[in-house]
Amino acid sequence: MARTDFKDYYQILGVSKNATDAEIRQAFRRLARKYHPDLNPGDKEAEARFKEINEAHEVLSDPEKRRKYDQFGQYWQQASAAGAGGFNVDFGTDFSQFANFEDFINELLGRFATGTTTGRTRTWSTVGFDPSGFGVTDTELEVQISFEEAFRGCQKSLNIGGEQMTVTIPAGVRSGTKLRLRGKGQYNPYTQQRGDLYLTVQVAPHPLFHFEDDQLVIDLPLTPDEAALGAQVTVPTPSGNVVVTVPAGTRSGQSLRLRSKGWPNRLGGRGDLLAKVQIVPPKSLSWQEKELYEKLRSLRTFNPRAQWPV
Repeated sequence: MARTDFKDYYQILGVSKNATDAEIRQAFRRLARKYHPDLNPGDKEAEARFKEINEAHEVLSDPEKRRKYDQFGQYWQQASAAGAGGFNVDFGTDFSQFANFEDFINELLGRFATGTTTGRTRTWSTVGFDPSGFGVTDTELEVQISFEEAFRGCQKSLNIGGEQMTVTIPAGVRSGTKLRLRGKGQYNPYTQQRGDLYLTVQVAPHPLFHFEDDQLVIDLPLTPDEAALGAQVTVPTPSGNVVVTVPAGTRSGQSLRLRSKGWPNRLGGRGDLLAKVQIVPPKSLSWQEKELYEKLRSLRTFNPRAQWPV
């Protein structure tokens, strides 16, 4: 973003960036005599110019302020505050390209991210900035839990920067759920403030249950006779088995809704579990079964393709 309010102190004094201290003093005295309010009574423009000249001289005549101004441009005062804890670094940035200090900060934030991967967790620490100095060090941690732990909630022991802590993961979290634990991140070595811990939960897949959008689903395989005649079928749920009545004439792809047998919700209750029907024919038949299927075929009057134009 192009700059909009940058004050070039060297340009104000009419000297180069390589000007010596003597050249800066000489330029200041010359301009101060020209624009001094006593010599320009009632001239508001001269008064404003004189203030700019004083401001430029105050910064460029002080070796430490000049060094910081050369490094941080118009943001040297904010950057000085940010370095109050002893942090001093050359960011290699042309600060005149930023319209304001917020843009400058947003550019810098991405440069202080570090990451490590350990076992089943991944941790990132980001040093933030604010106008009063270095901000806090937030920590991002990725942790994997089982399907059962996600359903019931659990406690996990984590090691953050050498510190052992126990965090509570509420029931009903999903993969990608982010939890914020205030004041549980790493200590900033410059401010001694503690950041927040952002915990990203990854739930291990289950062999029977899966999510379709926000809905918990289980595939329910039925034999052709169970689908045609109806049946009583035992269906697993996250909290135990239940007996489900399958209506006669149930089609493949049809879903049976098991109310309040699904995933925990934020209100403390549970959603529904959908049992999605899959009609599964036998891959092999005994001679008696084959005989009965052949008899059924000879007696069958139902044709599922009767509407086809063939």
